[in-house]
Amino acid sequence: MNYLRDERRGDPRLVLEGARSLVVVALNYNSQQPYSANLALGSDHESPHGWISRYAWGDDYHEAIKAKLDALTAEMRKEFAEPFETRAYVDTGPVIERVAAKYAGLGWLAKNTCLINQQLGSWLFLGVIVTTLDLEPTLAAGAAPPSDLCGSCTRCLDACPTQAFPEPYVLDARRCISYLTIELRGAIPEELRADMGSAVIGCDICQDVCPWNRKAPVTRLMEFQPRLIADQTPHPAGSKDPVHSLFEPELKWLASLTQQEFSKIFRRSAVKRAKWRGLVRNACVALGNSAVEPQSAEYSRIVQLLRNLAAAEDAVIAEHARWALARLDQPEAPAD
Repeated sequence: MNYLRDERRGDPRLVLEGARSLVVVALNYNSQQPYSANLALGSDHESPHGWISRYAWGDDYHEAIKAKLDALTAEMRKEFAEPFETRAYVDTGPVIERVAAKYAGLGWLAKNTCLINQQLGSWLFLGVIVTTLDLEPTLAAGAAPPSDLCGSCTRCLDACPTQAFPEPYVLDARRCISYLTIELRGAIPEELRADMGSAVIGCDICQDVCPWNRKAPVTRLMEFQPRLIADQTPHPAGSKDPVHSLFEPELKWLASLTQQEFSKIFRRSAVKRAKWRGLVRNACVALGNSAVEPQSAEYSRIVQLLRNLAAAEDAVIAEHARWALARLDQPEAPAD
C-alpha cells in the first residue's frame, strides 16, 4: 500500500493550493442483514457459503458517495458567490478521512481504528471535500473533538481471529483479513489462512462485536443492499436458474467464476478491487476452512472443483487450491 507514503496525507494544503477548509461527510451503510458474528456458529446451507464485507454488498461506495459530494459542491457554488476551488475524495485521495472526521466532530477513533459516532455507530462511509473556502469550523476554536467512549472494552481486539491489533488503536495491516483478501496480490501467508474462516472480501468482525453497533440505524438506500445475481450456468430444461446474493454467497459459485463473469458481475462494485484472481484465491481458502463433511452431497463437487483449480495456469490460485484440498484431507488429483 504505497499510497500510505504520499507526503500529501500529512497536509491537505498540498492537495489543493490555497486550501483552507475540509468538509467531511458520513453516510450510514448498515443494511438489514445479520452480522457475521451472529452467523459464526454455522448455517443451514447445504453448500458452504462465504462472507463479503457489508460495505461491498451493493454498488461501489466510491461512486455513490462521490455523486453526493458532487451534488453538495454544486449547492455550495449556489450558496457562495465568491470563486473557490474544490477537490472531492472518497477513500481515493491523499486525505486521511477518519482523522478529518474526528476533528470535524463526527466521532472518535476507536480501539479498532474505525471512526465511531455515538448515535450512528461505525457503519459509516466517509467523504471529504477540500476547498479554498474559509468555512466556520463545526467545533468552536479550542473545543476538543468527541470523547473516546471505548472505555475498558476490548471486544474488537479480542475477537480478531488473526490478531491484527498488537495494541489498542494500532492495526497491523499485514495480519488484517481485509488487507489479506483485498490489497494483497500474491500468496496469503499460510500461517494466517486457517484463521480467515469464510472471509472472501474484507472482514466485519471488529465492527460486528462492537457494542456501539448494537443499535446502529439501518439504511434504506437501495445502492447499499446486497446484489442479487442470476447464475449464468446452463441448467436442465424447466429448472429455474439460481440467484446468488452477495450476502453470504455460495463459495462454490465464487470459486467457479471466470475472469469474464467476474468483470460482468462486479462492474461498479467495490469487490472488483480484489481482482478475479484474488476472489478465486480467497474462495479456495474459505472452502478449505469450510469443514464440509465427506458424506455431504456437495463434498465431491467441491473436491473436484478444487482439483481443477489446483491444475490452473495461475500459480497463486493453484497453490491455494492445493492448500484447501489438504485441509479437506484430499490429494490434488485422484490416485492413478
